[in-house]
Amino acid sequence: MMLLFAVVSIIPFVLLISASFTDQNEIVANGYSFIPQTFSLAAYEYLYERGADIARAYGVTVFVTIVGTAIGVAMTALLSYPLSRSVTPHRNLIMFIVFFTMLFNGGLVPSYLVYTQIFHIKNTIWALVVPGLLMNGFYVMMMRTFFQTTIPSALIESAQIDGAGEYRTFWSIVIPLSAPILATIGLFECIMYWNDWQLGMIYITNPKLFSIQNLLNRIMQDIQFITTNMSSTNTNDAMQQMPTDSVKMAIAVIGVLPILVAYPFFQKYFIKGIMIGAVKG
Repeated sequence: MMLLFAVVSIIPFVLLISASFTDQNEIVANGYSFIPQTFSLAAYEYLYERGADIARAYGVTVFVTIVGTAIGVAMTALLSYPLSRSVTPHRNLIMFIVFFTMLFNGGLVPSYLVYTQIFHIKNTIWALVVPGLLMNGFYVMMMRTFFQTTIPSALIESAQIDGAGEYRTFWSIVIPLSAPILATIGLFECIMYWNDWQLGMIYITNPKLFSIQNLLNRIMQDIQFITTNMSSTNTNDAMQQMPTDSVKMAIAVIGVLPILVAYPFFQKYFIKGIMIGAVKG
């Protein structure tokens, strides 16, 4: 059954990659197929012409993903650890506030006003980082549960008896033992930042600050506009040769490939972290 589920999960990616290497006329005539009947690199050649823009967008996305993930995981850990300790004052109230954010939010308009009128981060690189740092309550609860069920309280007490303070205990004992949950939350944050397009659409109008998702979405919109609004005969003849469908597939391949390559390196820790609380000693 697991093998069957794995095959079913892989099939869409195989079709996606195959379609990106298929000639546009073949797709129009016969639809998509797992093996390209007419092999073509036209989609990637079209994207290669935007190579400088794509390279810059990749740089923006890599920066945002690394910085956002690192800060996001650190903030989540710094909040989760005190909430896991019974000696923390008012921890139940704080936990309720964290849980409340999972159910309700202020909405798009208040958020836009806060980030643009108070923080003034519109059209800056931080517009792609800061909104994602408002910690996900689910991540906080996951990490808090990990600390409570996996880190032995006796170990923390022994460190305190030896004279270690809360910060020393956290950085020297808790963090080294928390690789599975840190990698799990880090993977979630990484995927969120890499795939995010909404923040760029709302807060970024400077093309130099487009992330890879925003740029690829803009390229797709440009292709759609050209193919639907050009009316001259010569242009229409040229548009018939434009690899519109295969370009869409190539765009998806470019957007998802880095995450597919990175995931196996996190898989071991991801499996351990996602099973938090399933088995208690």
